[in-house]
Amino acid sequence: MKVHKVTLMVLDFDGLDQEGVKVEIENTHYANHCINPKVTNIETREVEWSDDHPLNNRGKSEQAFEELFATQKNQSPLMTFDYDEN
Repeated sequence: MKVHKVTLMVLDFDGLDQEGVKVEIENTHYANHCINPKVTNIETREVEWSDDHPLNNRGKSEQAFEELFATQKNQSPLMTFDYDEN
């Protein structure tokens, strides 16, 4: 069996916030239980959304995502949560 670390970009249009996104990802029923995802870390940034936002453009979204979450000196995320088993 393999274990994969996957980075996702989740656009939270419904305002689920971190815990809601975690619950949705972990509680989705996958065919034949082929995967069993466990959210271990979430970072959040606030953006002013419009249809023209670079995250809404496949050609620009990867770079915009990297820039949005780049670790810069004296910059902290809006919210970060590390989940553990306890």
